[in-house]
Amino acid sequence: MRLALRELVRRPARFVTATLILTVIAILLMFLGGLLDGLIRSTTGAVRAQDADLIVYSDTSQASFLRSRIDPATRAVVEEVPGVFEVGGIGVVQLGARVPGNGPRDLANVALFGYELTPDGVPDPPAPGTAWADEVLRDDGVEEGQTIALGPARSPITVAGFVEDTSYLGQGGLWAEPATWRAVLARNRPDARLGPGVFQALVVRVEGASPGEVAGAIDAATGSTETLTVDAAISELPGVEEQQSTFNQIIGVTVVVALVVIALFFALLTVERTALYGVLKALGARSRTLFLGLVVQAVILTAIASAVGAGMVLVIDRLIPPGSIPLYVAPSRLVLSAVLLVLAAIVGCAFSLRRVLRVDPASALGSSS
Repeated sequence: MRLALRELVRRPARFVTATLILTVIAILLMFLGGLLDGLIRSTTGAVRAQDADLIVYSDTSQASFLRSRIDPATRAVVEEVPGVFEVGGIGVVQLGARVPGNGPRDLANVALFGYELTPDGVPDPPAPGTAWADEVLRDDGVEEGQTIALGPARSPITVAGFVEDTSYLGQGGLWAEPATWRAVLARNRPDARLGPGVFQALVVRVEGASPGEVAGAIDAATGSTETLTVDAAISELPGVEEQQSTFNQIIGVTVVVALVVIALFFALLTVERTALYGVLKALGARSRTLFLGLVVQAVILTAIASAVGAGMVLVIDRLIPPGSIPLYVAPSRLVLSAVLLVLAAIVGCAFSLRRVLRVDPASALGSSS
């Protein structure tokens, strides 16, 4: 192992090409992961923020807020189900918002929520006519205390303050008390107007029972609802599973490319070292010791490439204009990408194991003389 480390120190030029290629792969891998996290974050934030165990939709809505309707009678049944601790109504309307100072066609995409139970990170419902705004709307010029006009009816909403990570389907969240949401919905989507006490969905907090059991009990009691856990509701959002599947496949291919690069590089390096390995074996070195040296070199090169790649991705994240690309660089994603690359390095080295094992001291020394 010490011989492998000395070679890295004394002959670094031999490993520059492989390290550069691995660095490019690391940047690509981490950027793709950040892009996936950013897309999922901007799509699911409002649902992930719900401080609840279950979300109740009407059974014909296909788990869509916009198609769902829960009337007061159904809500009363839900509230009586054993294990249900607290119930709150929720609804959303997606509109374009005119922001003071922006052009007449430069609209901010917003999702106005009316809510009763406070989500994580969102204060209690503000005064009528006001709303808490998601931080992403700052990129559209929205400021605290500003009044923006929503939809074709230009319904005025005053920004009471900002919250984080509550976007919905790529649109910045606005969080208002239910009456404000109903008024905006009725003026801008007359066909979707709701009666008194009707919400698009219910969020339910469970106590003293498992959420799965309570979900089944709710649907059995009402006969007209589809109740999902928050995680299941997130999976049902349009595009979430498709985005995850597509990006995970691309990430998987990138890891395989890294594995192939490492395998080819160290296979060639092993061929070049055949005579050296023959000498070392003649002096008593074991095959596993020689192979361990290869693994150590591959892991060190990959670790360097991952560190440089992570730094480059962080720089790219700072250089990208806010609101242009939904890139979210999380430390956990950088670490996961580095771990995947290290595993690929170890597996890639395994292709050289057979060649190391087959090195015969006598024939290797004979061929080198």
